[in-house]
Amino acid sequence: MTPRPSRPVRLLASALTAGALLITSACSDDGDGGSGSADVTGSPSADSPAAASGAALTEAGAQAALVTEADLEDDWSKVTDAATWRDKMLVGTVDVADFLTAKADAADCQKLLDSLYAEDLLGKPSGASALTGFEQGDSRLLYQVAAYDRAALDDSFTWLKSLPTECDSFTVTDGKDKRTVEVIETSLPEEGDARQGLRVTVQGTVDGAPTTLTLDVAAVRVGSDALTVTAGGPDGDESDSTKQAAKLGTQRLKDVQAGKTPSADPGEQD
Repeated sequence: MTPRPSRPVRLLASALTAGALLITSACSDDGDGGSGSADVTGSPSADSPAAASGAALTEAGAQAALVTEADLEDDWSKVTDAATWRDKMLVGTVDVADFLTAKADAADCQKLLDSLYAEDLLGKPSGASALTGFEQGDSRLLYQVAAYDRAALDDSFTWLKSLPTECDSFTVTDGKDKRTVEVIETSLPEEGDARQGLRVTVQGTVDGAPTTLTLDVAAVRVGSDALTVTAGGPDGDESDSTKQAAKLGTQRLKDVQAGKTPSADPGEQD
């Protein structure tokens, strides 16, 4: 793992060497209900009353809105170095020849990889932000919450929704090796004002050994604030934990927006 200087908001990844753990996220379309599409065209009345109140998310509020080990399924353990996670399998240049509308679609796919690596999938926050990370076996989960410019946030969700069509399958090269990337839409619980789920699979080699990295990505908007979840690794399929984090994390964010203290017991949440 090759740390880089942390940014205000981080997503998930780690430099890989032979024998090192692959990290980042997996998203699986296991069809357990909910919608994977981003509802960015709804009327303002569809937004949460708490978010519409005008109260800005504070740094303390962002920290309080972060999920905990109690919110996650299975045996996730909290870590302290989540802001330094990176994955070199996400580094490379998209092959423009893979696209019929080469420049436009290739640019969106390049943006996807770059954003996953740089940990700014929804763009730069306009206000408070916080992140936390967890490990379980060979998988890692990174959770972020932040305040954004509303118009820019809507644009980000529109872009995310387009990726399963524009970037369903493409090739990336890092100057030495080629990797294939596949992107599909996945379902998420009906939480928040807009949501988008993706599964990003990267197949290639690490030090000559065949490697597959599966990324599970979830984004949920609540007013002008949003959360992102990235979970997975070489074993893939961390969709259940991702959906759990998105569902309970959305409730925590709503509680913070309403001036409440999020419950320490996820069983007490609706």
